Amino acid sequence: MSTAVGEFTPQSYKTEEHPIWCPGCGDFGVLASLYNALAGLSINPKDLVVVSGIGCSGRTPGFIKSYGFHSLHGRVLPVAMGVKVANPSLEVIGVGGDGDGFAIGGGHIPHAARRNPDFTYIVMDNSTYGLTKGQYSPTSPPGFQAGSTPYGNIEQPINPIAMLIAYGASFVGQGYSGKPKELADLITRAMQHKGFAFVNVISPCITFYNTYKVIPPRLAEVPKDHDASSRTKAFELALQTDRVALGVFYQESRPTFEQGIAQVMQKAQAASPPRLDEIFAEFS
Repeated sequence: MSTAVGEFTPQSYKTEEHPIWCPGCGDFGVLASLYNALAGLSINPKDLVVVSGIGCSGRTPGFIKSYGFHSLHGRVLPVAMGVKVANPSLEVIGVGGDGDGFAIGGGHIPHAARRNPDFTYIVMDNSTYGLTKGQYSPTSPPGFQAGSTPYGNIEQPINPIAMLIAYGASFVGQGYSGKPKELADLITRAMQHKGFAFVNVISPCITFYNTYKVIPPRLAEVPKDHDASSRTKAFELALQTDRVALGVFYQESRPTFEQGIAQVMQKAQAASPPRLDEIFAEFS
């Protein structure tokens, strides 16, 4: 999967396609961080698969030299899981937005978390539906005004970090697109993790929900003495309202989905093949 360190540079993963995101979009920072993480791990493009959903982040596979799959709305996780199960040697990365991942695709999250497939899921969270002109999303705050909520959003937002910890994801982290170096380091740690690694990236939408002045003053690194092996401590950190923590909230080691499937295959192959006449006899 990986090759000699230093063989690839960030430029090695850039395609001739240029993002058409709005100037100042936070997703540029996420893409740059991803390039740097891939180069740091020296992932060969032929061993890399990037799966995306629908939204501003949906065209990401076209900007990365790899195999790419632009899936249906909200279906990043099942597609990425299928790719990984079919060929466990591949490095698989899922990318999407808060609308794609937490609304229409939200039903897939608990099952990906509990199965623990070995791939990284990066959500570019801008708290709005940017591609469809700024409707409110599952992470939009109360009072958020948009075309779909002209009198203000009356719903409570979900907490992506707390949700993934609760569902049992084995790696949960959060980054900010305006801190590309730290984000690249976080993505690197997520990719090195064996299991389902979730990275929520606060990625402001400069056109429909510009939070560049609001978010930075609230940012703080995860404390150095934070116990990332404690789900309780991770919850406490995720539920703080006075600041937005960046870094690894939770990480545990447990068997992956692919390892479990491999064990089942070995047992099935070792067992005597069933005879059709014996099966039919059970119903006679």
